[in-house]
Amino acid sequence: MSEEIADKIVRRIRAEGPLTIAAFMAMALHDPEGGYYARRGPIGAAGDFTTAPEISQVFGELIGLWCAEFWERIGRPDPVILAELGPGRGVLMSDLLRAAGTVPEFRRALRICLVEASPVLRAEQERRLRLAQPAWVTRVEELPDGPMLMVANEFLDALPIRQFVRGAGGWSERMVAVDPAGRLVFVDGPASPAASLLVPSRLRYCAPGTIVEICPAALALAGALGSRLARLPGAALFIDYGDFPTASGPTLRALQRHRPVFALTAPGTADLSAHVDFAAFAEAARAAGAEVHGPTSQGRFLTALGAGLRLEALSARATPAQRQSLESGVRRLLDPGEMGDLFKVVALVSPGLASPAGFDPGIDPGEPAQR
Repeated sequence: MSEEIADKIVRRIRAEGPLTIAAFMAMALHDPEGGYYARRGPIGAAGDFTTAPEISQVFGELIGLWCAEFWERIGRPDPVILAELGPGRGVLMSDLLRAAGTVPEFRRALRICLVEASPVLRAEQERRLRLAQPAWVTRVEELPDGPMLMVANEFLDALPIRQFVRGAGGWSERMVAVDPAGRLVFVDGPASPAASLLVPSRLRYCAPGTIVEICPAALALAGALGSRLARLPGAALFIDYGDFPTASGPTLRALQRHRPVFALTAPGTADLSAHVDFAAFAEAARAAGAEVHGPTSQGRFLTALGAGLRLEALSARATPAQRQSLESGVRRLLDPGEMGDLFKVVALVSPGLASPAGFDPGIDPGEPAQR
């Protein structure tokens, strides 16, 4: 357990009172000294979780071709910003750029910007992507102006959430407190009319005991991108796991060495995440001026982009062992019982453009894939 950040959180609670879950997550993940992302390389077999780009190169390659096709739709701007939020170890961007190289004019037009707050992950990105000459920023607001294509895989799920609990007297916020033994525990704050206003309207009259999560940071990001895309041509593609439509229930979880642990027992040493509310995210982007396509399932999206054909091409020149690995990775991405349905894809785009590749305009947004 990271004594430094755990002690820091306990001291703050004793000085200021219980913390919101959002404040706890912000400290546990991003404290510059003891936070999870400040000190650890979290991704891969030696880390705490694995992401789609680490599972199969097909994932990043197809997204690269998606970006190239969309660049054509917006008039082939040169230069065009290619931004990635939370680039992890740089694997997605590396695979994306390899595919982009098949469209030389597109590759030459790209100005790569990576939004990364973790010094550990940035060091890995620098090693992997040095020849691509990316620029780094720590916040979305620091991205330069101009036409932009944005990609974000498993970024929204790590943004801090707040939880609200329906009690007999109304809604209250779930907080993080310290028990008499000095352990971090969840407690319910006092009932508050203000808390009820933060709960999505369709869930406001749920049964007592219901827990509802919101993510203000995700809504703020959607609003900022919606405003930008209404003003400048481009698109933002988000891939993440979550709910559509909005659902109740606690989804906050912690992972340590690929195993679940209690969210409050290991601050600074475990990854924290929660399901994305895609309906709320899409609504905020649309209200700010963007057009929204999806969410659709990851399996349906990647299949529509040609995952099967790409797998065939790679397998044709692979050894039997390599072929087995390729097939296993793509199956994990597409299978409804693995990542195919749980992970969803949504695109925020500038107004007036046709439905992007991978989003069938004849299918209702969020319609579950047929099993």
